[in-house]
Amino acid sequence: MELGSIYFYPVKSTSGHEVGEAEVQPWGLAGDRRYLVVDERGRPMSAREHPIMLACVAEPDGDTITLTGPHAAALRVTPTSRRFTADVWGTPVEVTDCGDDAAAWMSALIGRTGRLAWLDDPTRRPVNPAYGLPQDRVSLADGYPLLLTSTASLAQLDTWVARTADALGEPPPAPLSMRRFRPSVVVDGADAPFAEDAWQRLRIGEVDFRVAKLCDRCVMTTVDPETTAKGKEPIRTLARHRRWDGKTWFGVNLIPDGTGRIAKGDLVTVL
Repeated sequence: MELGSIYFYPVKSTSGHEVGEAEVQPWGLAGDRRYLVVDERGRPMSAREHPIMLACVAEPDGDTITLTGPHAAALRVTPTSRRFTADVWGTPVEVTDCGDDAAAWMSALIGRTGRLAWLDDPTRRPVNPAYGLPQDRVSLADGYPLLLTSTASLAQLDTWVARTADALGEPPPAPLSMRRFRPSVVVDGADAPFAEDAWQRLRIGEVDFRVAKLCDRCVMTTVDPETTAKGKEPIRTLARHRRWDGKTWFGVNLIPDGTGRIAKGDLVTVL
């Protein structure tokens, strides 16, 4: 197997970047989800409820980013010195405010009040202790430093989605983009669909990872990342084939056991 794609997402729940190589840090890929948008109560705002967030592209440059979107001129953002506490899925995390201009830009994009914040210290947020070690940390991703998916699993899902459409008398669907699942790393060449379900440890290039748990999927996967339009797939079909414990599953969450660079084409080995 080999590493087929690498993605990172500078601002949580906005558009991502596909890159040829990336630095693996203890809390995730370098530059990945160090920013997020919060509402008036300090809770994350997500493309689950606000799909237009996927139209925002953030270009990182050191400790600053430049935001572009369909609604306003590009904005270069520099974090301020003001800190506040965000509620990141039940965990209080101290973050740095990015100023009124960034807040106004994001609020205009989303259509409701939001503020952009930066996680200046990525060691602040622990991984769920039920699936990680005391020293494990994560940036502002949903729960774990990296998400792995495989092209073999997506191919199987595309087959299932086509069968669902045929059974319901719907037009043949276009293949799903892997970008719907917002992976960090995508593996090519797995010997079977969903083989990753059984992996416990793996090596990408020279960096080792633990598989923390399978990844349960939400309605955000039903938003087309190109058009921001919502649909029924893939959740409708995943619920028929990959539903247990009241959830649907696609991909696995990874925790690094080391640091270093990974690159497209690197060998992927199950340990």
